[in-house]
This record gives sequence, structure tokens and C-alpha cells, in this order.
Amino acid sequence: MDASNGISDGAERTARRSRVSGIDRALQVIDHLYETGAPAGSYAIAKAVGAPLSTVYVIIDDLVEKNMLARNGDGTLWLGSRLYHYGLAYARSLDFMSVATQEMHDLCREAGETVQVCGRDADHMLVLAMADGPSHFQVASRVGTRVPLNWTASGRLLVGHLPEPERVDLFRRGARMSPTGRAEIDAETLSDAARAAFEERLSIQAGESDYSVACIASPIVDRSGNCVATISIVLPEQKAFADKSGYADRVKASAARIETVMGWRQHGSSSHSVTP
Repeated sequence: MDASNGISDGAERTARRSRVSGIDRALQVIDHLYETGAPAGSYAIAKAVGAPLSTVYVIIDDLVEKNMLARNGDGTLWLGSRLYHYGLAYARSLDFMSVATQEMHDLCREAGETVQVCGRDADHMLVLAMADGPSHFQVASRVGTRVPLNWTASGRLLVGHLPEPERVDLFRRGARMSPTGRAEIDAETLSDAARAAFEERLSIQAGESDYSVACIASPIVDRSGNCVATISIVLPEQKAFADKSGYADRVKASAARIETVMGWRQHGSSSHSVTP
């Protein structure tokens, strides 16, 4: 490596360290206000966090400009509206999991079968929560399990709201052969199936990821029409087809109840639009 490259690399490392230091200082300022629970002036903040006053002035001005902090009439500073909006978004996510988990347990008791709440992690389905049914039937997927979207009923629903080119691209990248060899892998076929399932608010798969295991799922759709998660009943394949409509009605009703509690479901609404 020549001298110029060494200088360039050193400058890059220094810049990276300074950026991290700036973030740390900003967090120290915000944390101080949060922990004390009261507005404070720039000098008091600088003294509390042990930073040069000139540095704190620059950071505070930047945070005020970005609405991370608010400057009061007397010059003191307090947490800004942007942090409040972040907090609301985080609280909504917690509320959703609380509502979904409660409904999951209710459906488990009603159906007498294992119930899962699943979300999407890029081109995989992720099990977010699970309630085991009372029977001895064992489900291989547990909380934290990730499987390709094309293996599961939930996986198709989770991308059913997306525009067709995006659905096709996702399946082209992520579709994989399943352990049973029964999972569809053609991207266009999967895209069409995902759209149809989303519009019907129901997706059923049997034996595609595990032998003799069926999954009956319904999408949980937010007010923007996006499938944020699914709720599904996982049960023996033979049992599923003995009362398919009964299980389907239960799981669709559960998804609708979650949407209603979250304020996502319009009165009288029974479907969500899909971009073809």
C-alpha cells in the first residue's frame, strides 16, 4: 500500500470514528433529558454529559433543526415531536403483537389446534408467536423459525399485497425446493397464487413443507392495505380437509378481529385491494 492510500484510509477511519462519536453525543443529550424528565439549558446538558460546550451547541442545533429536540421560549430544551412520532410507531408495533397474541390463544382454544402468527423477513416467512394445541400433534416450526416464502400458506399471503413485478422478483430470488418436493417454485405461478389468496383472505397448503401437515392462514392487513402478518392454524393434513371450511372461517374471523381492534378495518369492509 502506498503512502497516499495509507493517508486516505486513515482519514476514512477518522471520519467514521467522528460520525459515531457524533451519534453517541446526540444520544447522550437525548438520554439526559429523558432520564431527568425536565427541560434543560445547553450549559447544563454539556456539563451533565461531560462534553465541550461548543460541541453540544452544534449537536443541539442539529437536533432542534430535525425536530428531535424542541427549544422552549426560555431557551431550555426538551424532547422533540419527531421522538414522539417514533415512540407512537414503536408502541403501535407492541400493541399489535399484544392484540395478535391474545387472538392467537383464543383461536387455539376455539379450534383446539396449534396456531401461529407469522411475519415476513425479506424472502422468508418468520414465526413470530405460537400457541400449541392440546393434542400430541407436533409442529416442526417454532417461534423464530424462518422458511422460504413459497413453502407456506402464510408466505404467499405476506407478499400478496405487493405489485406483481415485486412479487415475481421476490419469488424468483427466494423460491426453494421444499423437503417434501411439493412446494411450487415457479415465480409467476406463485405470484398469481399469492394475489388470489390475499384477495380471498385465505391460503391453504398441505404437505408442501412437512409431510402430512397442513396450514390454513389468513392475512392481517393494516389500513394501508399491506399484509403485516398472518394468523394460521397448523394441523394434520387429514384433519384439515375433514373440516376445511370450518377452520377457514375461524382463521379469517380471527384476522378480521385483530384488524378491527387495531383500527385497521373499515366498517363493513371484507376485502382489500391488490395492485395487479
